[in-house]
Amino acid sequence: MKAALLAASACGALFSLTAGQAQADEGMWTFDNFPADKVQAAYGVTINQTWLDRVQAASVRLTNGCSASVVSGQGLVLTNHHCVVSCVQDLSSAETDYVQDGFLTTGREQERTCPGQQAEILTEITDVTDAIRAADEGLSGQAFNRARDAAVARLEQETCAGDERYRCQVVSLYRGGQYKLYKYRRYADVRLVFAPEIATAFFGGDPDNFNFPRFNLDMAFLRLYEDGAVVETPEHLTWVARAPRAGEPTFVSGNPGSTDRLLTVAQLESQRDLAIPVSQLQRSELRGRLIRFSEESAEHKRIATDPLFGVENSFKVFFGRQFALNDPAFMADKRAAEAELKAKVAADPALAREIGDPWSEIEAAQAAYAENYLPYRQMEAAAGGGSSLFGYARTLVRAAQERSKPNTERLAEFADARLPLLEKRLLDVRPIDKPLEEMFLSFWLSKTREYLTTDDPATQLLLGKDSPEALAERLVAQSQLDDPAVRQALWDGGLAAIEASNDPLIQLALRMDPMARTVRETWETQVEAPTARAAERVAAARFAAYGDEVYPDATFTLRLSYGQVQGWTYRGRTIPATTTFSGLYERATGAEPYALAPRWVAAQDRLNPDTVFNFVTTNDIIGGNSGSPVINAQGEVLGAAFDGNIHSLGGDYGYDGTINRTVVAATSAATEALEKVYGLTGLLDELLDR
Repeated sequence: MKAALLAASACGALFSLTAGQAQADEGMWTFDNFPADKVQAAYGVTINQTWLDRVQAASVRLTNGCSASVVSGQGLVLTNHHCVVSCVQDLSSAETDYVQDGFLTTGREQERTCPGQQAEILTEITDVTDAIRAADEGLSGQAFNRARDAAVARLEQETCAGDERYRCQVVSLYRGGQYKLYKYRRYADVRLVFAPEIATAFFGGDPDNFNFPRFNLDMAFLRLYEDGAVVETPEHLTWVARAPRAGEPTFVSGNPGSTDRLLTVAQLESQRDLAIPVSQLQRSELRGRLIRFSEESAEHKRIATDPLFGVENSFKVFFGRQFALNDPAFMADKRAAEAELKAKVAADPALAREIGDPWSEIEAAQAAYAENYLPYRQMEAAAGGGSSLFGYARTLVRAAQERSKPNTERLAEFADARLPLLEKRLLDVRPIDKPLEEMFLSFWLSKTREYLTTDDPATQLLLGKDSPEALAERLVAQSQLDDPAVRQALWDGGLAAIEASNDPLIQLALRMDPMARTVRETWETQVEAPTARAAERVAAARFAAYGDEVYPDATFTLRLSYGQVQGWTYRGRTIPATTTFSGLYERATGAEPYALAPRWVAAQDRLNPDTVFNFVTTNDIIGGNSGSPVINAQGEVLGAAFDGNIHSLGGDYGYDGTINRTVVAATSAATEALEKVYGLTGLLDELLDR
């Protein structure tokens, strides 16, 4: 409740925004358009191309949606604990629970592969806007989508040329204003080196999430391997044991997932009135089911830990976004910014003829958005409700169908350049927790029936005469897709093997696929295509009015933000920029979520109580930045970003540097803990290069 009230009251102060230049410290800037002059003016530090190249070469994108950085010459990678907790859980069992007890290694032979994980380091950025424009010029609807997707597939495949050491990805920036091709060096063998106990990494649990003061060692270490050997990484960031200094300039290099700061007012209203309320209702109920499931046994609690964290985290994020969109002052600012841009277009007759009225076109597309959102969500975008087994089944069915087509005619996710990662995720060995699978499937089926109604053809197709619970139980009990060998055989066997399979989840995926594809095509034709065409012209208007002084929305591609170590003041209360070990022990109560791990209880007298544990900066970040290195002007790592404060929950739509803060786990804390809590002197020697 406290968090909810803070989010509600904060939103009025979140968004004193304009459509033009970014505020001080605002922006998730691409590496090929970083405003070094603004940094020089604000903080008196010089960021040159050599600095940018070094940081880019050491910045890592994890394909599970997180960021990381290389921090030694032997492929050692720093990220957040919550970015690897699914790996930690996959490596655990009922007998050995690394989530609760921590995962510690003292030699390379103990490092273990994270199933499905891939690490990527950006090597090149190429502007391909003209090539995409030429491919879809004059087209609309599904023809526009197909032409654009075909051009993307061709560019990705030609640039990487089938070399599986690399991954190529065409990215839309500025909502279609630019297209860039990002080329990554990929590492498919990523191994876990260290992860603390969840009581240490997530001390304070959901009550402290998106709040500060914080006392979390939300850090973990991975290592990159290739061909069975450690990857040599001479271009790495420097680990420092010292605490951050108040006012010290800081830079966050990471891969923010997505923001909606460039959406039109009409699009924001669709999120406010439809998409967020529906998703929040389902998250709320799923959270309750997961809590009940966790209370049924110790094993259920173990396997539900990671998914429950994910649902609770997402619920709080979208809770803050909903409050932002419900704030009349915020929406008034957005309308004013949109009106300002329209006025600049209208004042230039030539520009007005070129741009037209894309805002009205986007607004018109919202009717199709509302009409198609629920079937698209239930049958396509969120089909399966998070079930890994269903995900395997749909991937196998669609891959068999799509791989038989020419590369440029496939669904985008099955283009040749994207198949190596898809295949890895499909075929890597990882445990499947069938009781949890059954719960996810029954929940999805019940919500589909509820939202689309019993008489809807989709509901009839999925359920027939079955109840959601009975069907989910049978699907999970009889499916063999938890066996990697079965998945491999179906992948290798292609469409003939898929159609001959009697696996009930394969049969379900086959049965629903024609309808799901129709739902998807309708969505892409009536919603995505007209919106994308119009958004390109909105972007052109923005470029004409403001040039490159506007940064693009986040796209889970490498960005750099700048700021400083600084607390904040809100409603007369000043929050200091740092917390210390002494604060951790004062906050501990002995009861979850404020119970200390046994190692930390035993180590209290050995630790320096004044060691800085967590700190906050003014850097502009969003989800996907988790695990990003927080760097000083010398390229030294001061910590790993793991959260934002309560005021940052509306950061999807805007930034206010007076109160929005990035929350960071400090290297000073990790250095002290690795030595005096965990006794991992070898890891510490590697970090400090001694």
